[in-house]
Amino acid sequence: MNRTIFLTAALALAPLTAFAEGDAAAGERAFNRCKSCHAIADGDNVIVRGGRTGPNLFGVIGRAAASVEGFRYSAGIKAAAENGLVWDQENIQAYAEHPTNYLRELNDDASLRSPMAPQRFGDSGPDLAAFLASHSPAPAEAAEPEAEATEEAAASE
Repeated sequence: MNRTIFLTAALALAPLTAFAEGDAAAGERAFNRCKSCHAIADGDNVIVRGGRTGPNLFGVIGRAAASVEGFRYSAGIKAAAENGLVWDQENIQAYAEHPTNYLRELNDDASLRSPMAPQRFGDSGPDLAAFLASHSPAPAEAAEPEAEATEEAAASE
């Protein structure tokens, strides 16, 4: 009986936890809070003009944390990167909602802080994540150049 109740509750809540269901167009509005520190630019193609305090968020989904060259990261993000953090829609949404708490929990270190202020996205958190994902290459596209290079190296042997 308890198992049935648990499964029913889990299935009822499942749609509420689907991060990939966000609306990228609505997420563009949510990104207005982010652009005081972050831009989205693919080389010379500026998608969203923003500040330079934070790293460029073009291609952030699927990218390893603390991997934009020339940017000074906090100790918390560096520790997360050392622990293998790769940004996806779920974790970037959780980070944006409360950066310091996210880093402390992820790294199991209560002393870590994030310089980024918590954002209150409410229901638009999944939309923000979808917007960032829309400006990130699909995993297959990101892997293609690596696969081609590997194939070329194998053919030359």
